[in-house]
Amino acid sequence: MTEALQTALTASASKMDEVLDALLPEPSGPEAPIHEAMRYAAIGGGKRLRPFLAMQSGALFGLKPELMHRVAAAIECVHVYSLIHDDLPAMDDDDTRHGKPTVHKQFDDATAILAGDALLTFAFELLGDEETHEDPYIRSKLVVRLANAAGANGMVAGQAIDLGIEGKDADIGTITRLQRLKTGELIAFSCEAGAIMGRASREASHALEGYAHDLGLAFQMIDDLLDVEGNESDAGKALRKDEARGKATFVAIMGPERARAQAEHLARQAARHLDLFDEKADLLRALADFVVRRKR
Repeated sequence: MTEALQTALTASASKMDEVLDALLPEPSGPEAPIHEAMRYAAIGGGKRLRPFLAMQSGALFGLKPELMHRVAAAIECVHVYSLIHDDLPAMDDDDTRHGKPTVHKQFDDATAILAGDALLTFAFELLGDEETHEDPYIRSKLVVRLANAAGANGMVAGQAIDLGIEGKDADIGTITRLQRLKTGELIAFSCEAGAIMGRASREASHALEGYAHDLGLAFQMIDDLLDVEGNESDAGKALRKDEARGKATFVAIMGPERARAQAEHLARQAARHLDLFDEKADLLRALADFVVRRKR
């Protein structure tokens, strides 16, 4: 990772913690456990990749970082909700996340479900508020696009496919579609959010869509590799569960060497989508390289 990217990622993650700390409700009253669980899951830990993408995409169109903070926070709330629910016994049944107990282990299953629901709905509250953008058209476009990315045509569909093919044979097309929906759609929205906020041209929006598509697939291929080759202290969660549960993954179908080679190809291809932005997109190009070289 370049020093500039490391500095930018660290600053972005720190800022996102500050923003979420200010936005999320403080625990109080009989509903305090839900608020506590929301904050436990959302503040601290994680790469904050999606908020970083949102803020960097906004920078391409001259938007100051603070103008993207609420959008980035909304994206992270949706991402955290998905992790809370994915970790539940009925889904992936994980006990640790980011090196600490998952929400249903720290609290209980019901609290985890409600905390996830609350984070998901809070994301749309953030986007719909006029403090996010003065133009109601821009706000409604953000809301609709995030709903598409998160719902039955996006993350939820990807998770449903994932559960449905567990223990079954699946071809590369099915796995690619699964990951484009489950992981790629929120990454795509993260990149598109800056274009929406900045009223970008169709050409610029299309370039970011192409970047996000390739980045999302490369990211998931490396995730699959790390589940096989990584170590749990780096990952902060249990590894090698995909094979044990009979999950179809890129690595299971392609093998480690081919999966890594394909991820590197996709990262290079992602960077090429950004040619029209010149040096303004250098951090996004560096991120594509980082995604395939990361250890967790």
